[in-house]
Amino acid sequence: MLDHDFDQILHRHLKYLEPGEAIDPDRPLRDLGLDSMQAVELLFDIEDHFDRVLEDEELTAETFATARSLWAVVSSDRSGS
Repeated sequence: MLDHDFDQILHRHLKYLEPGEAIDPDRPLRDLGLDSMQAVELLFDIEDHFDRVLEDEELTAETFATARSLWAVVSSDRSGS
């Protein structure tokens, strides 16, 4: 469901996720250790890797709630680029 590269980037920012552990796309990222500082670093990594700048209106708690919600935003414009 999630992109392999996205999964790898996300893994680097989730301190409570064991190496190699699968990410439940609907589990709250906060439960996996994503705090506000790591969310900013994650955002930069995602923008750099996918060459996709998230708009201000996309930078919400809902966007960063789960891997699924974040991927939905990140991947939303990729097909049209």
